Amino acid sequence: MEAKNKENQTMPKILLVDDEPDIIEIIKYHLEKEGYLVKTASNGLECLSEAKSFIPDLILLDVMMPEMDGIETCIELRKDKVLKSSIIAFLSARGEDYSQVAGLDSGADDYITKPIKPRVLVSRVKALLRRSSLNQVVKSDKMSLEINREKYIAICSGKEMTLPKKEFELLALLFSKPGNVFTRETILAKVWGDDIVVGDRTIDVHIRKLREKIGDHYIKTIKGVGYKLNN
Repeated sequence: MEAKNKENQTMPKILLVDDEPDIIEIIKYHLEKEGYLVKTASNGLECLSEAKSFIPDLILLDVMMPEMDGIETCIELRKDKVLKSSIIAFLSARGEDYSQVAGLDSGADDYITKPIKPRVLVSRVKALLRRSSLNQVVKSDKMSLEINREKYIAICSGKEMTLPKKEFELLALLFSKPGNVFTRETILAKVWGDDIVVGDRTIDVHIRKLREKIGDHYIKTIKGVGYKLNN
């Protein structure tokens, strides 16, 4: 059981937000059947609270909800630095063009119209998660770097490296958006989550180890804020 729990911790996390219990139950069942870690919320306010503690990889968000609608919720989610890297996709029965435009303008990455068959929805979810984690190659005059998430390896200047889990996840996070600054809060939430209490020193140690392996010049410190990968 313990081994299974550790394995599940590596699976993508999805927050499903809808005020219709039947829809929640059906979609949650099919997502969990695919191995995803799923939590739910029934309105925008619950979504904001749950998202800050769960730090989901993907948020499936209804538009018409009590307390706070999906558009307002998406805008608030995008203001949170810790949730900056979370994918947001609307899943709504409202298929009008203006609703889709409003949803995408609020900061969503996609807009999926209901009704949709569970198998099709799962395929859309896989595509969204795959799009966010596609292997990329970053090159500079001095070196090249590639992250292979499926094989869990990094390739630096043609040399394949197998990194410890947290080092790999930290490098993969920085690598997901080269040039963007990741705050310490975001790094802690995305790499360590709620599993263990760590401090800034832990991040610094992992950054130092990565620099020793891929080169000092590639990861830049933004004093008082966090780190970024030079591109």
